[in-house]
Amino acid sequence: MSFLDFDKVVFAYPGRPPVVDGIDWQVPAGEVHCLVGRSGCGKTTLLKLAAGLLRPQSGRILLREGELVAPGPQVGFMFQAPVLLDWHRVLDNVLLPVSLQRRPGAEDIARAQSLLDMLGLSTHAQHHPRQLSGGQQSRVALARALILDPALLLLDEPFAALDAITRADLQDDLLKMCRLRGTTVLFVTHDITEAVYVGDRIAVMHAGRIVDALPIDLPAHRTQALRHEIPFNQYCARVHAAMDRARS
Repeated sequence: MSFLDFDKVVFAYPGRPPVVDGIDWQVPAGEVHCLVGRSGCGKTTLLKLAAGLLRPQSGRILLREGELVAPGPQVGFMFQAPVLLDWHRVLDNVLLPVSLQRRPGAEDIARAQSLLDMLGLSTHAQHHPRQLSGGQQSRVALARALILDPALLLLDEPFAALDAITRADLQDDLLKMCRLRGTTVLFVTHDITEAVYVGDRIAVMHAGRIVDALPIDLPAHRTQALRHEIPFNQYCARVHAAMDRARS
């Protein structure tokens, strides 16, 4: 049984043709599924549907066999920008999802500090976002997305604005954190190499539909050296070819 199941999902903005047009797609528990496609193909809209931020006009989305109808603590979301509150300390930014529900307790604070420790930010807990680099701000955003221990983590090109080295480090951090927790991940990206590096499976989207899906049979424990090996580059070439076929 799928953990996340899109069943004939259709969504259109008023007065426009469907931007998500009959999506059937299943995501097993504990896997990282990447969604690639050219701008305007519907990737971010599909992610918002999976978050419960939008409702489909037809079809349904099932999470753990129950219909997803609204956002909730079972889903974490990491946006294209870190979107941190400048007037809050790093620790308070991580605890924000808890604070929106109740006053954080000692257990919550310990969990937030543990996440920061794992992401190499233990000494920055009392700093403010303006005192951090772009990569550090993204790590804070990742810790915040994981603070409620969501079963499903959704990411909308969260590392796109970072330099190549920092981006690679964040990809490793993401995989480490999610493998440790068994978190299921749906990751939207324009970067084919990023999708191949983090993904267990890649779906290619075009004109509101998923037109191809490729399993990525690479070692579960990924290292940056993998990028220089033949299988990795063969997978990148296959995804490129799938995107070219969709456009032709």
